[in-house]
Amino acid sequence: MEDSSANQATAIGVIAEVHGPVVTIDCKQLPPLRRALYTRFDHTIFVFEVHQHLDQRHVRAITLHGMAGLSRGMAVFDSGAPLHVPVDKQCLGRLLNIFGEPLDGLPELPKQEFRNIHAKPAALYETIGFSDILQTGIKVIDLLCPFIKGGKTGLFGGAGVGKTVLVMEFIHAVSAIHQGVSVFSGVGERIREAHELWREMQQAGVMQDTLMVFGQMDESPGVRFRVGLSALTYAEYLRDSLQKEVLFVMDNVFRFVQAGSEVSSLLGRMPATVGYQPTLTTEVAELEERILSTQRGNITSVQAVYVPADDMTDPAVSAILSHLDTTVILSRDQASKGFYPAVDPLHSASKLMDKHTLGERHYQIAEGVREHLARYHELEDIIAMLGIEELSENDRRIVMRARKLQRYLTQPFKVLAQHSRQPGVSVPLEQTLTDCEAFLQGKYDDLPEDRCYMRGSMQESL
Repeated sequence: MEDSSANQATAIGVIAEVHGPVVTIDCKQLPPLRRALYTRFDHTIFVFEVHQHLDQRHVRAITLHGMAGLSRGMAVFDSGAPLHVPVDKQCLGRLLNIFGEPLDGLPELPKQEFRNIHAKPAALYETIGFSDILQTGIKVIDLLCPFIKGGKTGLFGGAGVGKTVLVMEFIHAVSAIHQGVSVFSGVGERIREAHELWREMQQAGVMQDTLMVFGQMDESPGVRFRVGLSALTYAEYLRDSLQKEVLFVMDNVFRFVQAGSEVSSLLGRMPATVGYQPTLTTEVAELEERILSTQRGNITSVQAVYVPADDMTDPAVSAILSHLDTTVILSRDQASKGFYPAVDPLHSASKLMDKHTLGERHYQIAEGVREHLARYHELEDIIAMLGIEELSENDRRIVMRARKLQRYLTQPFKVLAQHSRQPGVSVPLEQTLTDCEAFLQGKYDDLPEDRCYMRGSMQESL
C-alpha cells in the first residue's frame, strides 16, 4: 500500500483502544473478517487484520507491524480486500517479508499481479493424487521414509541434530535432480539464524531457485501467524505459473501454532486442551489443506516440527501429524555416534510404505533393513554386558550386517562440501536398493565397517 492511497481514501473509523498487538477500532461500517485495514503514522503504514466483531460499531484487529507509534484517535482506512502480496517470476532468489517487501536490499517486486494470502485451496476436481516417489538422493530417506510427490513430510528434531542442513540438501536435490524450485517459510526465525541460512544457501548455490519468506521472532504474533500463508501463496503461484516441482519448506510449524495461541489469548478466547487455542485444528488444517498438487504442478512440503518435551501426544503435534504422509525423526543419539544424516531409521516412517506404492522389491529390502537394525537394537545391551562372542552365530551375523548398514546409510552432503572438504554425493534409489540387497545377502560380510561409512554407493568402496 502506497502512502498516497491513505491521503486519498476516506477513513472508515478510528482506533478506540490499543492493547499491545490488539487494536479495537470504532467503525462507521463494519469491515468483514480478515479484511486488511491500515493507518498512517510518520510516513509509515501500519496494517491490521480484522479478527472479531465486538458489536455493531467495534471490531478487534491484530496488527501486522510493530506497535510503536499507535495511539487512540488515529484514522483507519479500508484496503478493500484481505492482505494481498505481489507475485512475479522474479521472486526466485529473493528474501521477502510477509507483505512481499524485500529484506535483501534489492528493488521491490513488480506490482502488476497480486494474490490473496487467504485464497481457497484448488478445487477438488483440479487436484491430483500421489503419483510417484520424489527421489532426494539421500539414501536413508529414499529407502526407509520416502518423500511422495505432492505429499507432506514432517521433520522432527531438536537443536543441533542437522535439521537445517537436511532442509538445505532437500532444496539442493529438488533444484538439481528435478529442476524444481523451492519456497522457504521462516516462521519465528531468529534474525541470526535467518541471516546464516540465507548466506549458506547462497554459498551452496541453490539460492537462485529459492524464495525465502521470513516472519522473524521479534515481530508481532500476527506476522508469525500469517507469514506461512504468504509463503504458501508464492508456492501456489510458482506451481501454477512455472508448472514445476515446488518444494515448500516451513520452519517451524510449531511456532505457527504458538503464534495462533498468542493471537487467541489476546482476543480473549478461553484456552482449550493444555492451554492451546480452541481453533487449533482448524488453523492447522487451513494451512495444510492448501499444500496440494494440481494438473499444473506439484507442491511437496517439508515441515520442521518442534516437539514440546519430546511428547508426541501433545495436541499441537497431534494436529500436525494428522496431515503428514511421512514422519522423519532426527535422533540426538544418532548424531552423537557420528551418523549423519541423523535420521532414526526405526522411528521414522511413511504412511505409504506398502507394496502397492513402493513396489515389491523396495518394500522387501526396506523391511529387511529395518529387521536387521531392530534386532541389533534389541541385542545392544547384551553385547555391552557380555560381549558379542556370547551371541549365537546367526545373531552375530545380523549384528555385523546391521552395523555396516548403519554406516552405509550415512553420506556426505553437497551443501556441506565447502566446510567438510569432502565432496557431497547423491545416490539414485535403484543403486541404494542394490547395495542394501547385497548387504542383506551377505555379499559384503568380509568388508571392513569403515569402508561403508560416509560413502555414496558401494561401488565407490570396492
